[in-house]
Amino acid sequence: MFIGTKVTVGAFVPDDYVAMYCWANDVVAARLDGAFRPANLKDVVSQCEAVAKDPSRVMLAIRLLTDPKIIGYIHIQNISAVHRSADIGIRIGEEKNRGLGYGAEALRIALDYCWDHLNLERVGLVVFRDNARAISAYRAVGFKKEGLLKRPLYVDGRWVDVVLMAAFRRSRRARSARQASIDANPSCRIAAPAAAA
Repeated sequence: MFIGTKVTVGAFVPDDYVAMYCWANDVVAARLDGAFRPANLKDVVSQCEAVAKDPSRVMLAIRLLTDPKIIGYIHIQNISAVHRSADIGIRIGEEKNRGLGYGAEALRIALDYCWDHLNLERVGLVVFRDNARAISAYRAVGFKKEGLLKRPLYVDGRWVDVVLMAAFRRSRRARSARQASIDANPSCRIAAPAAAA
């Protein structure tokens, strides 16, 4: 598990699936993410379990530091060891947990995981052009705009433009400075997983 100042990022547990099922069926949130397609619980569980067997994908649960209940997740996919690249997506499940910095911190942790554990050089994402809050969060953690796709998606009765963004691995000097900062701040650490009861 990776521990930040507000959130932890780590493995899923079976209790997480019901929340993910609810988020998958949230029509309002889908308008910022893609075309809505209802999901059943069995499909959500199957998808999460399939990721564990797929070396090109990783899903990480986001939890508040003070509460074991899942509040969101990060999906890293299209992981290429040859090209040292991947795509990333994030979902904070409920509106009450959005806009509070939880997603930005979880993304920072996930990017560090991509650089330090997956040995990636580039991580890309796509975001709806009119999703200003998400674009601001992505910029805050180091993503930069690479381009714009005009009208590639038809969502909720309208065409949507999509912004392409990417973050790149920091230089060795920047990584050393970041590690020194983490070492000096005990609240930014990686915790060993708890032993099973």
